[in-house]
Amino acid sequence: MKKQYADVLKAKMDAASLSALEALANDRLHAFIADAVTLCKPASIKVCTDSAADEAYIRKLAISNCEERPLEMAGHTVHFDGYHDQGRDKEVTKYLLPKDVNLGSRLNAMERTGGLTEIRGFFEGSMAGRQMLVLFFCLGPTNSPFSISCVQVTDSAYVGHSEYMLYRKGYQQFSRLGGRNDYFRFLHSAGRLDKAVSVDVDKKRIYIDIVEDTVYSVNTQYAGNTVGFKKLALRLAIRKADREGWLAEHMFLMGVHGPGSRVTYFAGAYPSACGKTSTAMIPGETILGDDLAYFRILENSARAVNIESGIFGIIRDVNPKDDPAIFKVLSQPGEVIFGNVLVNEGRPYWEGMGRELPKSGTNYLGPWREGDKGPDGAKADPSHKNARYTVRVTDLQNLDPHWNDPAGVTVGGVIYGGRDSDTCVPVQESFDWAHGILTMGASLESETTAATIGAVGVRAFNLMSNLDFLAVPLGKYIQNNLDFGLALGNPPKVFGTNYFLRGADGKYLNGMLDKSIWIKWMELRVHGEAQAIDAPTGRIPRYEDLRKLFKTVLGKDYTPQQYVEQFAIRVPESLAKIDRIEAVYRKDVPDAPSVLYKTLEAQRARLKALQQAKGDRVSPENL
Repeated sequence: MKKQYADVLKAKMDAASLSALEALANDRLHAFIADAVTLCKPASIKVCTDSAADEAYIRKLAISNCEERPLEMAGHTVHFDGYHDQGRDKEVTKYLLPKDVNLGSRLNAMERTGGLTEIRGFFEGSMAGRQMLVLFFCLGPTNSPFSISCVQVTDSAYVGHSEYMLYRKGYQQFSRLGGRNDYFRFLHSAGRLDKAVSVDVDKKRIYIDIVEDTVYSVNTQYAGNTVGFKKLALRLAIRKADREGWLAEHMFLMGVHGPGSRVTYFAGAYPSACGKTSTAMIPGETILGDDLAYFRILENSARAVNIESGIFGIIRDVNPKDDPAIFKVLSQPGEVIFGNVLVNEGRPYWEGMGRELPKSGTNYLGPWREGDKGPDGAKADPSHKNARYTVRVTDLQNLDPHWNDPAGVTVGGVIYGGRDSDTCVPVQESFDWAHGILTMGASLESETTAATIGAVGVRAFNLMSNLDFLAVPLGKYIQNNLDFGLALGNPPKVFGTNYFLRGADGKYLNGMLDKSIWIKWMELRVHGEAQAIDAPTGRIPRYEDLRKLFKTVLGKDYTPQQYVEQFAIRVPESLAKIDRIEAVYRKDVPDAPSVLYKTLEAQRARLKALQQAKGDRVSPENL
């Protein structure tokens, strides 16, 4: 280690930490940590390796500094974020860009020099009196073509504890880098605290420096803003993938079990609270990951890995009927972090858990009683709508045996789905890779939810469920996806799903577990073992196939009336969606590939022809 860095660090860390850091012969790393120490002024520094002792230290520290509180069940803790720090804050999450870089009007960005000056001002002295933690993790399996090394510097043991549960330990992986600079860096401080909660939320900032592959996060504790390896690292990975010719996606990975012993792997992109985790956790199937995936072409096939080793999931409506595997983990001894739920007599409670909630307890407001209001005068729910749980995937009984395979799994199908009450059928298959990417992925819309700060229930454009996390121009990102499929002789099939279609009475047309039927049909389609009907927007199932699947998989009768209501083509609504999507691209995406407009126009023409021949709503039996 160079003397200029050693002089800064030696006074703040013990011999074990200094030795661990010196063993990583990487000048850029040493400079980053020395700069963070000079800026944040911590009382001490702890450098963690892959040892069980270091992990245990972080877990205990999270409790001793009151960032987490033990619950009645062994291994369970609860963390509370501040009242105004309950979701990803898009308004203050920005890219720091050099003057010659433009990511387009849809991405939140600012000039790099000014942004660094601003956020460094908020970091000044932010760790005074506290310990700085230096942690190493790996995105994706270690010793893999997918591996990306990362270093996290933070003053939050809760962040560190969460990352130990959500990611693979990466100190040894980092040591393989030697002097190379091919890694991501993260600096976080919770800032000024009151009762272990960030106080200066008006000074909350989450800035992504694309020049240095570095994320800065300050004055916030909510994991979506602070656990840098999640959606913040996704932004950096998308740029790295753009440079190197692979894909970084906001997708789950699951194994769908077909006839005999066959397992077909699917990836799926869904905006928050749109059924993403519940799809990945369908009973009878196996999960590899519920949120983030990297895709590479290996041996002429699309292969993918879960970059995480845990789940940071929305807990609302997790119950033994609809999510039995997750509910079991949450209800038995073992390592679980609950976030922003209601706690009463040491037990966690949340909306939709299948039992009555207490009328009082402790929640994100502090002491709470039914009818209490928050500081803004709004009614305070007992458990926040965006309340969360953190678990390890290795605790899941339905974990796929190949979840940690360094070579990934071969992907047979890609699924796009959002919240849509009146337009898209429950499941359909695209005509080909490009049609699916453009009319299902690049045309994805969804109603907003409590997972992000802002209005709830607004229909919003969300390109491949990745819009909030893109770090390259939108048109370039779409073209990268098109090119990925074109480079494969036999790309994965592309499907669209919609679990939220409503009838005339406003009620959902499908039950929670019906998604298990759609995924089984998709698995059969990948292998050419089910027929389909060509509709203007894609290929839809035949009634006979769905009737058999409902009886076999769920033991339910599926009527022709249900089929007709669910799979009728809603022509005016479908045309209106094309108009909305095209308007977005015309206005905000000047680099959109021309094939996008040609594909949308072809779909418009098919819909208009059907409308002219058979009306506004067409039964699948009349196609």
